Amino acid sequence: MKSKASQSQGLLLFRLSQTQVFALGTLKVRELVPYTRLSKIPQSHPTILGASTIRGHTIPIIDMAAAIGYRPIAPEEREKCYIIITDCQRMIIGFLVRGIDKIIECNWRDIEAPSSSLGKNAYLTGVTRFEDQLVQLLDVELLLSKIFPDNPKANRAILTDVQREKLKPMNILLVDDSKVARKQLSDALDMINIPYRVTADGKEALVMMEQAALEHHPIDILVSDIEMPGLDGYELAFEVRDNPLTAKAYIILHTSLSSEISVSQAHQVGANEALTKFDAHELIDAMLRGADLALDKR
Repeated sequence: MKSKASQSQGLLLFRLSQTQVFALGTLKVRELVPYTRLSKIPQSHPTILGASTIRGHTIPIIDMAAAIGYRPIAPEEREKCYIIITDCQRMIIGFLVRGIDKIIECNWRDIEAPSSSLGKNAYLTGVTRFEDQLVQLLDVELLLSKIFPDNPKANRAILTDVQREKLKPMNILLVDDSKVARKQLSDALDMINIPYRVTADGKEALVMMEQAALEHHPIDILVSDIEMPGLDGYELAFEVRDNPLTAKAYIILHTSLSSEISVSQAHQVGANEALTKFDAHELIDAMLRGADLALDKR
């Protein structure tokens, strides 16, 4: 059976330096605008250059080069720069970049995990090649978590004893290629003392689920990111549903995209729920619904 999940991903290529090409998934991008004058934001993060009013929204503008450790964009350079307006993690943010290259179509299977030799650069989720150039996919979630750190208490879910006992026996698997997202998911469950397994890779998740089923401990609840290299969340959901060994899992897809399109597509490939990450309360509520369904099937 052919997967309904699209393996093609639009990538916006841009530059933060003369030599290196970076990329963002186009689903995260709302629009591109030339540099515009900015108003200072008092007591803001050093990489926030100011705010701009674009189409009625006051949007913070971040020097993306400075944010990931490259040479900051000097004031005299800015007139030639562009702002990438993104919609990610329920925030509309602008990133000032030195240049926009083009938009390309890329197969997720052609995107590889970053080399361990790039370990010091924590802001990458994957790498690919285009016209013999290395293209580095930025981890926007990690970037935003550094600039707008969450209040840890705000993302702490509260469970009753009955709810905790309902979730504890569930076999839970978390899948996300973003380090910060994996930590958020793990922390949410650690704080309420719920066991789980975790991986950064969709292909590995599928193998883990098949193995768990063969060992008679099938995964009850799968929580997966949508945008992942190799095997994305849509395709993972479809493969899980299409395999009798794993088909009964309750599938929760989560995405940093504030988009109804991604939610609709998630249901089309067999996911039970799609969430805009990250909200611990919403995640735990969804997992409790999965636990109820799993208990009904036992």
